[in-house]
Amino acid sequence: MTDLFSPYSIGNLTLKNRVLMAPMTRSMSPKNVPNDDVVEYYRRRAEGGVGLIITEGACVGHKAASGYPNVPFVAGNEALAGWKKVVDAVHAEGGKIAPQLWHVGGIRKPGVEPGGDLPGYSPSGMAFPGKVTGHTMTQKDIDDVVEAFAQSAADAEKIGFDAIEIHGAHGYLLDQFFWEGTNQRDDTYGGSLENRTRFACEIVQAIRAKVSADLPIIFRFSQWKQQDYTARLAETPEELGAFLGFLVNAGVDIFHCSQRRFWEPEFQGSDLNLAGWTKKLTGKDVITVGSVSLNADFLPEGGDKTFKDGEIASLDDLINMLNNNEFDLVAVGRALIANPDWANRVQQGQLDTLQAFNKTMLASLNSA
Repeated sequence: MTDLFSPYSIGNLTLKNRVLMAPMTRSMSPKNVPNDDVVEYYRRRAEGGVGLIITEGACVGHKAASGYPNVPFVAGNEALAGWKKVVDAVHAEGGKIAPQLWHVGGIRKPGVEPGGDLPGYSPSGMAFPGKVTGHTMTQKDIDDVVEAFAQSAADAEKIGFDAIEIHGAHGYLLDQFFWEGTNQRDDTYGGSLENRTRFACEIVQAIRAKVSADLPIIFRFSQWKQQDYTARLAETPEELGAFLGFLVNAGVDIFHCSQRRFWEPEFQGSDLNLAGWTKKLTGKDVITVGSVSLNADFLPEGGDKTFKDGEIASLDDLINMLNNNEFDLVAVGRALIANPDWANRVQQGQLDTLQAFNKTMLASLNSA
């Protein structure tokens, strides 16, 4: 376990270990403001030994950013004051924290507050390939969203967040631009891979222009989409390298490589997972994630989006991959809901005391 609990540094960020809390939507911030329950939820994971907490998806200040009730925003005085309490509590326990900045795009349905009757905003009015259900973004819409991400990042740094993560995965807005199935534009944001990456690159560049030069920017991406688990942005390492290269040039410092099962190879002919290939192709630091410490991935097949139960599983493969320098950091999800002190227990060799994840634990932020 030595490497998992070794210090890590990049830019102005120094972590006591390589254990991260993965972002997990909880929808328990009334009126989109983190409350005392949210403060305690994150404080307990910092107390439990996590080096860096990446928050649940937190919406940027755009009128159509939210797609779910009671998700927090990183915009507006009340929400920022709520997050300041979270940040201070995490820091008091010796942890570090980054917000995951989020816009759901076409996934939004009218009626979700804030936003009222606004439809989903997306590159071609689609949340699913071939089905126009929302608003096709204009150039002004694109510019407004870029500015919203940049402003939320700047506000996050001002209240003490230690890094910024951009949510570019799982079929939400940025991923809808990446994915040919939902991006049918014929302007500079559609068509070629470079064009489909342009929107995300503009967001990265705008954030970098508004935050400190040494504040790390993390970018989360995935091959799979919630709309289609089999979807892929890149069929080959060459395609993946081209996609990632545009984001590297824009200023991404760390890639957060989302897989449903971290142990699965990404391409035939190699044992490297998505994080391993990303590190090899870019030379950047990477985070692996995907059912760490559990024996089952987190989403069932079909329409049910409730996190699946999972029994505690061996960490041997994870540790071997980390020791082989296939990735730099490890994000833990459901196992940290079940075990707020997961990091401390693992470091102390108490794996046999970890409890399984049961989806009934989602009923409360502090049920475990």
